[in-house]
Amino acid sequence: MSAGSDRHFCIRPRGVLRGAVLTLVFTGVLATAAATGSLPRRDAAGAESPDAARTSTVDRAALNRAAAAAMADGKSGKQAAEEFVSRSGDRWGAVYDKKEYADFEQALDGTYTGVGLSAGRAAEDGVEVTRVQAGGPAERAGLKAGDRLLSVDGRPVGGLSVSEVVSLLRGDGVPGSAVALRVERGRSAWTETLRRARLATDPVTVRRLDDGAVLIKVAAFTKGAGARVRDAVRDAPTGAGVLLDLRGNSGGLVAEAAVAASAFLDGGLVATYDVEGEERAVYADGGGDTGRPLVALIDGGTMSAAELLTGALQDRGRAVTVGSRTFGKGSVQMPSALPDGSVAELTVGHYRTPAGHTVDGRGITPDLTAAEKAEERARTVLSGLGGGS
Repeated sequence: MSAGSDRHFCIRPRGVLRGAVLTLVFTGVLATAAATGSLPRRDAAGAESPDAARTSTVDRAALNRAAAAAMADGKSGKQAAEEFVSRSGDRWGAVYDKKEYADFEQALDGTYTGVGLSAGRAAEDGVEVTRVQAGGPAERAGLKAGDRLLSVDGRPVGGLSVSEVVSLLRGDGVPGSAVALRVERGRSAWTETLRRARLATDPVTVRRLDDGAVLIKVAAFTKGAGARVRDAVRDAPTGAGVLLDLRGNSGGLVAEAAVAASAFLDGGLVATYDVEGEERAVYADGGGDTGRPLVALIDGGTMSAAELLTGALQDRGRAVTVGSRTFGKGSVQMPSALPDGSVAELTVGHYRTPAGHTVDGRGITPDLTAAEKAEERARTVLSGLGGGS
């Protein structure tokens, strides 16, 4: 199966999705399950992966029956499915209601409905604006990074988590609906009513460094991210090195990670994975830039599809990896609709890097460990490879 044949082959961390999917959408980054189940797989030496062994086989038909029986008794089908998944032992399994899943699908397409601002915990107790998206409702209203959010639609946000605040900001997710924000800036406070809009995310940013190298930061592999990376490499000046920053990349679509790999590889294997016992592979397209110096920055927030890309570049000797061990989420999920319209996602397989290394539960160790000043060290390495002036 080629990388682009099914957009639902996503590698996504449940901890990021459950309870925080709206946060990912809101901040403009991002990143598929009821099936027969995931099977334990073996590493290159033939030993069963201990992490794969912890994932139990899940019967999709039984899951659907449990949800249908709960609904027949007037109970929540989604709740019954969640209990079923919890008992299954699938640590990445999750169940979403119809709206949650629609929000997530929208995020993978690189769009979301909101007011166009990112939020984070303030130094003191509270929530503050960390970024304002250009052209969005928040920018048009004059909101700025550093403003404090006091309330959303009259509800104080001081004691809420950031994801709860995001949920309030998104509301019903309908473009044009109104949301009232109480905002504080310095000694001034006022209430601003914004209209939610359909906005596009920008998961890839590109800038030229002082030494002539090009920094490509990929926050998530949403739709179009791979092509953005490929175009940035093609547009880079001849001989300029590339610093590929995958720190904090929460993953996303495998197909997009494969396109990104194609920017640096001339075809060949990106990863292998098994689905219900059937071995499959993801390949890069031919014609990538194989000579340009490349350093990949990674950390504990580098997950899923970003780990797939990291493993391919490292195993095939295409990049020097710098930073800290990645998250270790190397399993594949697929979705299945339940009788009440909710969607279950359960693990159906695990992937390996081109050299056959297991990622799930282990992560990828960088060639050069740099816990502090990682970018500075990465730039030094890139310069030593001839990628800077």
